[in-house]
Amino acid sequence: MAAGAASADRYGAEDLSIFAIRLLQAAGMDSVIAETVAHVLVEGDLLGHDTHGLALLAPYVRELEQGSMARSGEATVIADRGGALTWDGGRLPGPWLVMNGINALMPRAREYGSATLVIRRSHHIACLASYLLRATGAGFMIVLSCSDPAVASVAPHGGKRAVFTPNPIAAGIPTSGTPFLIDISASIKTNGMTARLHKAGMMYEEDCLLDGEGRPSRDPAVLAASPPGTILPLGGLAGGHKGFGLALLIEALTGGLAGHGRADPAEGWGANVFLSLYDPQAFGGSDAFLRQMDWVADACRSNPPRPGATAVRMPGDRALAVREEQLGQGIALHPAIPPALSECARRYGLEFPPPH
Repeated sequence: MAAGAASADRYGAEDLSIFAIRLLQAAGMDSVIAETVAHVLVEGDLLGHDTHGLALLAPYVRELEQGSMARSGEATVIADRGGALTWDGGRLPGPWLVMNGINALMPRAREYGSATLVIRRSHHIACLASYLLRATGAGFMIVLSCSDPAVASVAPHGGKRAVFTPNPIAAGIPTSGTPFLIDISASIKTNGMTARLHKAGMMYEEDCLLDGEGRPSRDPAVLAASPPGTILPLGGLAGGHKGFGLALLIEALTGGLAGHGRADPAEGWGANVFLSLYDPQAFGGSDAFLRQMDWVADACRSNPPRPGATAVRMPGDRALAVREEQLGQGIALHPAIPPALSECARRYGLEFPPPH
């Protein structure tokens, strides 16, 4: 079975959420925080992002056990100017901070038209796409991005030494139908998928990495070699200046605006976060916004497919279809996830739920 393939077994989303909540609570996480974190992780798997869903649960438990993730508490307000807000996350779980951030920004975005929060010293925030429906369902456009100042796996275009993380950026855009759910990164591949392929002893199909000497490579093992290799920026060898520029923008939005980042001592696996909500009614009007986005959606979906393609999909179309299917039929987890979580659960006297 390929490293990216899902298991034939399916698990109820509610069963998985309950299990994740209990495991996080057993590891010491505050019950209210655990509930939010569990639902965000399960949402990642529902949307088909199986490297950033429950695959993160055992690593999160390990961070709790080591004291690297805060178990309870609240973010500290560093600055508040109405439409611009800065928090210190105090190493609290990223899903808890981001969901609280969306809730905090909604009334501000209604009042001011837009509102932005940056969070320094968050822990990892899981799958960015998991948060988008919370905003688009309320009629907002959302932009969300993060970087991890303690990790470097992506080299700048033309270089061979890692400076950046893959630096993901996501956007949720309302339409009259299903929203656009954009979730991309400034690198060709992610750390999560690269680690999964490395563990499985598999190769990428194309040269998307550099080895430690700067030579193109398909082998994920180069990231663990000495000297370590790197992941290429989006655009690859020829067009990597585009991913490099995107990575710089995300560094400015996250570490730059938060005032804390790669120039500071590393504190461990975590994130700096940029989060912004926009109320279309405050600009050209909600109806006008939807008319424009609906036109673009129709023009793209009706576009004649190129040879080898069946149809044009808008970002989020597949994820939302997978989500609907898995809510009804159960989540098809990656086959590496149930054994890892079963082993983790046994330490706390818990059992991973059986498949349907």
